[in-house]
Order: sequence, then C-alpha cells, then structure tokens
Amino acid sequence: MRFRRSLPVLLCFLLLAPSEPLFGTERKRATPSSSRKHSKPRPSRTPAAKTVPAKTVPAKTADPQHGLQLAARGAIVVDAWSGAPLYEKNADTRFYPASTTKIMTALLIIETGALEQEVEITSEDARVGESSLSIHAGERFSRRQMMYGLLLKSANDVAYALGRENAGTMEAFAQKMTQRAKELGCTDTHFTNPHGLHNPNHYTTPRDLALITRAAMNQPLFRQIVATRQAPWEAPRGLISLTNHNRLLEKFPGCIGVKTGYTIPAQQVLASAAQKDGKEAIAIVMHTNKPGIWEDSAKLLEYALRRP
Repeated sequence: MRFRRSLPVLLCFLLLAPSEPLFGTERKRATPSSSRKHSKPRPSRTPAAKTVPAKTVPAKTADPQHGLQLAARGAIVVDAWSGAPLYEKNADTRFYPASTTKIMTALLIIETGALEQEVEITSEDARVGESSLSIHAGERFSRRQMMYGLLLKSANDVAYALGRENAGTMEAFAQKMTQRAKELGCTDTHFTNPHGLHNPNHYTTPRDLALITRAAMNQPLFRQIVATRQAPWEAPRGLISLTNHNRLLEKFPGCIGVKTGYTIPAQQVLASAAQKDGKEAIAIVMHTNKPGIWEDSAKLLEYALRRP
C-alpha cells in the first residue's frame, strides 16, 4: 500500500530530472574556452601582421606613373587645356632654366604689343655673348622680326635688346619678368636677365616653367613662331636662315613647339608641346642630358596624350 502511494512520486522525479546528454553538451561548450588559453594563435591572423613588411605596400606600385624612367632631374607634363599636372618628378625643385627663359621674354614683348615698332641696337646689346645673331650697334629690327631671332636662333643679344628696349635696363626687365611669373601663379621663380645666361639667382621649377609656357602658348604669335622650323633673318649684312633648335618638331608626331635651353650649370632643358586627338600637352624637362632631352620629352608627351 505504501509502495503504491509512493510510486507516482518516484515516476515524477524520474521524468523531471535532467538527462546525462545535457551535461555532456555543457562540458563540450566549456572545453574550447578553457583550451584556448593553451592553444596557439590562429595562423590566419598572425602571418598577415608579421610576414608583410611595410615597404611592400603597393602605394607607388599601383600609381600609373610608376615605371616612367627619365634622365631628367626635374620634370612635369600638364594638360594644356586645364593646366592639370599628369606626371611630376621633383616638379617643385629649383633648376636653372637656361634659354627657356626666353619664353617669358617673348610673352612680355607680345603682351606689350606694337610689334611692328623698330628697336635700335646699342653697343651694350651687341656685346652679349654665346648664342647670338651678331647684331651691331645702329641696326634696326622690328619687334616681330626679333621674336624669330629670339625663339628660333635663341639669340642672347636679341633677348638683351628686347628687354632693354622694353624696360629701360636689363635689370628692370628682369623685375618685370619675375613679377609676371608671380601673376601666373609661379611660387619659386626669379629672373635676373632676359636670355638665361647663368646667374645663381636666376632659377625656376618645372611646375613654374609649365605655367609660363602655358601662358605663352595662349598667344597666337608665340604658337606660330615656336612651331616654325625655318625662317629668314634679314640684316644689313645679308639674308640668313634661322633654324629651330627643337628636334621634336621633326621627331615627334604632333609636336607644336616650344623652346630648348642649355648652359653647363643648367645642362639640357626643354619645354615642349604636342597635340593629338583633340588633346594638347605641355612637357618640361630640366637638368637632363643628350639624348635625354629628346627621349624624356617624348616619353612625357606620349604618356599625356595616350591618357583617356
């Protein structure tokens, strides 16, 4: 009798008591958390931080400019329409511009106007050496004619005469050149003469020279002259032919200028421009060599003109 009364209570206790598998599941959950303290870190996390050195991060490798090898110490190529830089190498470093200085000289003379006005040569003009047209005191040439001697022959005596006649003295004209450069946005340019013969305080940067060249190329007469391969020079002693020093006019399809330069401190310098498929680019190479002056410029122009 007592057994019958206690039987339902016993059955209820057996039904409500937790089974053995439940405890087994709890032990399996607890085991990984305790074992992590003694296990090694997961391989998928640790190698990523330790085996990839910082220098292999492809910041420059992914740059489209990567691999464009130039002999020039400084260079830049810009879109001529917008002025946007497309490639740079030490673009804000100072270099000597040599005869690319004459780009600014030409720009100021063209902006002054009255190009048919004649300039009388002085003995001071005639004494300027190196590249020259051997002009003599008392000779007279129009400003327009002298522009061809300035940009094709790169005549230093012509540059001096144009600057002296424009501002009164070479020094005053150099001040006008520096001021005009600042107006164009140049931040590290200083001129001491209109021809580019060496002076330690006569310098510019690839970026600034690109700004000056772009402004000059906006002048129709300048564009016409720097794209000319040969032109006559009439002087009292006779007629001679001026030949453009820029070999890219013949070697690079679409080249439309601009100006070469050379002194021993400056080495080879070239501002060049080219057109293709409605695009136009201006390239500057500074302190390079031969044939680097042509190869560097061709690489830059090709790089700029093939961009979409």
